[in-house]
Amino acid sequence: MNESLREPVGAIGLALSGGGVRAAAFHAGVLRYLAEQGLLEKVVHVSSVSGGSLFVGLVFQHGNYRWPASETYLREVFPHIRQTLTTQSLQCSAILRLVLNPLNWCFILSRANVLAQAIRGLWGVKVPLSALDGAPVWSINCTTGETGRRYRFKSGTMGDYELGYANVDDFSLARAMAISAAFPGGIGPLTLKTMKFHWKKRKQWNATEPESYQPPYNHLHLYDGGLYDNLGIEPMFDVGQQSLKKDKTLPSDITYLLVSDGGAPLARQAIPHPLNPFRFKRIADIALDQCRALRVRAFVNFLQSNYASGAYVGIGMAAESSIKRFAKGREALAAKLLTYTWLPADDARRAATYSTTLGKLSEGTFDLLERNGYETAKWNIEMMSQTPNSATSHLRGELQQ
Repeated sequence: MNESLREPVGAIGLALSGGGVRAAAFHAGVLRYLAEQGLLEKVVHVSSVSGGSLFVGLVFQHGNYRWPASETYLREVFPHIRQTLTTQSLQCSAILRLVLNPLNWCFILSRANVLAQAIRGLWGVKVPLSALDGAPVWSINCTTGETGRRYRFKSGTMGDYELGYANVDDFSLARAMAISAAFPGGIGPLTLKTMKFHWKKRKQWNATEPESYQPPYNHLHLYDGGLYDNLGIEPMFDVGQQSLKKDKTLPSDITYLLVSDGGAPLARQAIPHPLNPFRFKRIADIALDQCRALRVRAFVNFLQSNYASGAYVGIGMAAESSIKRFAKGREALAAKLLTYTWLPADDARRAATYSTTLGKLSEGTFDLLERNGYETAKWNIEMMSQTPNSATSHLRGELQQ
């Protein structure tokens, strides 16, 4: 472990944002840094959305459905992920399956079903949720169209707190990943028949045991988790209480939450004409960006007084200028970090502008995105770990981004 990480790192929670293959490559770099520090073994909970869920699915798939040790990630899993994302296109595979297979034409409005087929056929994710090793716990986050709540797959169950929860050990992992990435318009929802599952729900919040329950909807329309929380932070962080959540399903409480945000910033552009349907998309993008910004600010505000309890690692941040900006009070560490050769600022900013797709990345684009994730994790975590005063100045800078 790097000597600058002076505070002992306990149980780690990872929140991996959405953002298509851009986010997946960025997260790959963040995990490469953690693996070099020998920290993957301390991860007890992973929460993911959309592109983050696709990435974690690849991590498990290339690790024989076990969370990899740090050395295994560096030696085996990371190279396989790079090869997968630079040689295969989920987007093209799903489109071809939809167009060329008449049996899939019924999914024209719910294309997440076809995306699940592509994840199984192209990526080889053919196991049920029960095949996942129990540690760390993985929350695959989606959004329920009927309730507007966070719908999640976790520890062999699925549901949201309004609907109740059902056991789904035999549910396809590929389908869960596809639902998490089912963005409206581009992919569309995956529809589930509620009668096929046995649901339970606590009638009162303080009830000890859930009771059998049938949701009031015959069908559920499940969308991309980014509609509700594109950071994937809610399972581990209480925005209202400004604190890390406790979870009885975990072997130990999370003491360090790392949020890896590979989501693209809102583009600055002229709003489309009132009769242009993309005008409504622009308005929706503004609303989603503000929801994300509020969660980021809440988490960063928490870190101001709990500097050793986590880190926010955002795509597009230039390392060298950030280190200089936050060097006051930790000049020796900043001087050491500045001896590294970092991505040029223009390249770091360019990483955040890559489009949100499920297409194939070029090797150069993957390397840029992955390196930005690695470098942002490195300077951010190492500088924040030094002193409370330095962490506070750093986080104030984050709030101004």
